[in-house]
Amino acid sequence: MIKRPIYTAKIEPFIDKQIVKVITGIRRSGKSGLLQLLQQHLKERGVKEEQIVSLNYESLRWAQYRTYEALYAFVDSVRPKDKRCYLFIDEIQEVTEWERAVNSMMVDWDVDIYITGSNSKLLSSELATYLAGRYVEFVMQPLSYGEFLQFHGYGMPKGSERIDRFDQYLRQGGFPMFHLYSYSDEEIYLAVRDIYSSVLLRDTVQRFSIRNIEMLERLVMFLFDNIGNTFSASSIIRYLKSQGRSLDSETLYNYLQALESSFIISKVKRYDIKGKEIMKTNEKYYVADLSLIYSVRGYSPELIAGMLENLVYFELRRNAYEVYSGWMGAREVDFVARRGDEIIYLQVTKSMEADATLERELRPLMDIKDNYPKYVIVGNPMATGNIDGIRCIFIGDFLLEMEKKTT
Repeated sequence: MIKRPIYTAKIEPFIDKQIVKVITGIRRSGKSGLLQLLQQHLKERGVKEEQIVSLNYESLRWAQYRTYEALYAFVDSVRPKDKRCYLFIDEIQEVTEWERAVNSMMVDWDVDIYITGSNSKLLSSELATYLAGRYVEFVMQPLSYGEFLQFHGYGMPKGSERIDRFDQYLRQGGFPMFHLYSYSDEEIYLAVRDIYSSVLLRDTVQRFSIRNIEMLERLVMFLFDNIGNTFSASSIIRYLKSQGRSLDSETLYNYLQALESSFIISKVKRYDIKGKEIMKTNEKYYVADLSLIYSVRGYSPELIAGMLENLVYFELRRNAYEVYSGWMGAREVDFVARRGDEIIYLQVTKSMEADATLERELRPLMDIKDNYPKYVIVGNPMATGNIDGIRCIFIGDFLLEMEKKTT
């Protein structure tokens, strides 16, 4: 089993603490594998097999335990009575009122609990009701670039490999199951289409009782086609109207929130760099994994600029940055990333060869007068160096440098 130290390192300090470990993220991002890694880690620390109780609600084996009473009774029947129980429950949102069972377990037993789920809104609302202050959440993403290299057994890429390896990652995405064996791009996209359908139907439509599935899918297609672009609710409504579809703003926001809760998309708010305030309109959206876009839209070189932004955004999130779309007067800065007292400014571009591109990417960063680090992240490893204190770096190198900070 290939380890994922980015996440195990974050969870390690909470092992054996009286706090529920909640692992969320889009389906097939590796949550089940992480639970197995944690169980293996516990055994290496001396925990006995009989102390570990594990349920996976994607399996019909546990269909009879889908109420909180049945779940509680089953775990009580198999847990050790004279030692701490380590309880792992995968896709717990499949259990009706599961939070009541988990709360009672915490009160009644000596138990260390780890749960996963694929819908953040359901989990957060239920946890807030019964377990406020007694849980910690870890959001799991598909593979980072460094994890992708590890899964394939690649060493640190050098020379022309830097382009080839990154291009493979860009084209194939990061769902772990497709990087344990050799698959073609087309085979991956075909299989990912099933993941997309499952997330859309099970974690979005069913969970939020959405009736107009066709409208929801049109919205997703609009978001997929506009990765990295800033737009407002009114612009989406106008687009849908041009397609002969009518949608009011309240329903639109409900759909967007449902998609965010299912981890298909992630919203980025605008930040006024000069005024130092978060703005309320014109957000950006990024998608959990690029292969989701390719599975329904195909791979298109025309979308590369947005795809590169997408990868940078999620790498920043892995590093626990709060990420915003920056504005400096009338000029856009792709990302303003904040972590504690640290701030970094980032522009992302496919190429820096044209003078107009150089001016467009550098000028907003030059206008920022503070001394925090500034980057232009490029898709071409040849266009790198330093310009007036602004570091131009190949995106593959940037992603790997960032990952070193998390492991």
